[in-house]
Order: sequence, then structure tokens, then C-alpha cells
Amino acid sequence: MSKKTHGIEDLIQFAMDVIHNSGEKALSYYGKGKPHIKFDENLVTEAELNLTEFFCDQLYSHFPEHLVFKDNLELTDYSHEENRYLWIFDPIDGVANFQAGIPIWGMSLALIENFWPVFGAFYMPATGDLFHAQADKEAFRGNEKIRISSSEPFNDESLLLTYSRFHNYYSSTFPGKIRALGCTSAHICYIAMGRADAAVISNESFQDLAAARVIIEAAGGKIFKTDGSEFFLNEHLNGERIKGHLLVGNPDNFTELKDYLQKIS
Repeated sequence: MSKKTHGIEDLIQFAMDVIHNSGEKALSYYGKGKPHIKFDENLVTEAELNLTEFFCDQLYSHFPEHLVFKDNLELTDYSHEENRYLWIFDPIDGVANFQAGIPIWGMSLALIENFWPVFGAFYMPATGDLFHAQADKEAFRGNEKIRISSSEPFNDESLLLTYSRFHNYYSSTFPGKIRALGCTSAHICYIAMGRADAAVISNESFQDLAAARVIIEAAGGKIFKTDGSEFFLNEHLNGERIKGHLLVGNPDNFTELKDYLQKIS
């Protein structure tokens, strides 16, 4: 008997359902960190393990031959079987916000087929925002199409999103506002919908960026290296942290953004 194959619509519907259901489960842990400590690592670990287990159970019950990304997984061969599909699930992005009861956190899910991105979604259960896109198509927030801001020069109303220790590494002449919201995928999705203009991100991995990469590129944006060279996410399939910092935004504004950032020696 031939093995059953599934179309892209089946896979996307599964992704949308499972990320919603994962979000509902995540809310049972949300904001329940111990109040007398700054960061409740035990709560976060328990939540991440249970959410990952739930996702894997759901995936294998629907698509038993599909693969799940792990830090030590490196794909080297193309396949024409169902195992050509690799799912990348990040259970919690913005863990400090999650355990403290701050709503800017979420979970991401991406699908790649033989190294090529297919689909990406980022869901923020506390706000109900669901960002999603198919590769090389349009990006959405819910049912609304989204697009990055225009390439007009930055001004005093422009918004640059950063990581928490940005000030330790850069002095900046950026003319607008600089904010750290504590969740990289949310930063990237806010750029994708035109609410923010650019971001500086740090200490990320393939798992962290797999879904957001699809969304920002579908919205017209891109992820760059700070030295001006092109960034290829698939070079980091080994799961290790990506060295150096990255810039996210409108490709036409990259040089202007780079010139506003001066590394502190």
C-alpha cells in the first residue's frame, strides 16, 4: 500500500490548530511564577517540557513520519518521503514576561521541507495575536494582511526594538525611540506589521528564528548581519547560538540603520 501524503493546506491547518491548543495550555502556567524571586526557572522548565510533549504527541498522531527539530539534528540528505518535513516548535519566547504575567510572550511553529521554509506562525495567547505566513506569499495577523513600514528615512517617531543589554554593546544616534519588550519573535512580528521600524537581536538560535524569518520575509522585511553581509538561517541548523548581533527591518533602510549604531569597544 502506498503511504498517505498530505497537501500544504492540511499541514497549515494542523499548524494553526496545534499552536492555538498549545497556547491554551500555556495560559495555565502564565503569570504563576513565584512572586518572591525574580525568575521562576522551575515554572518555565515545567511549562516548556509539557508544551513540547503536547506538540510532539499531536504531530506524531497526525503525521508519524514527520521530523521534529532538536538541537543535535542536522539534515544532510534530500528526501521524497514524508520525512522531508521538519517541524520547529519553540514553546515559549519571552520567558521572563511569561512567568511574571507580562503579556508580551508567545510560541512559534515553523515547517521546512528539505531545507526550504514552508510556513511560520507566532501566537501570543495572552493578547490573542496570531502572526502567520507561507514562504514567498503574504503575511497575516489573524485574517489581516500585514506589511513592513515604508523605506522613508528614520525620524523622531521611528521605533527601534532591541534586546535587554543593548546599552552595554552600542552607543546610538538613532533619532527615534528605542525599546526592549523582552520577546524577539514579537519584536520581529511588530516590524512585519509596521508597528515598529527595525530591531537589533542577539543570542538567538535556529529554533528561535525559524518561524519569525518566514513572517518577516513574507511582509517584505529581512534579517541581516550587522557587518552588512547576508544572513542565512539554515547555516545554524546545528542548534547552537548564533554568534554576533543581527538587524531586522526594511532592506532599503539597512545602511542607514547600521550607521546609527556604534559598537562600544
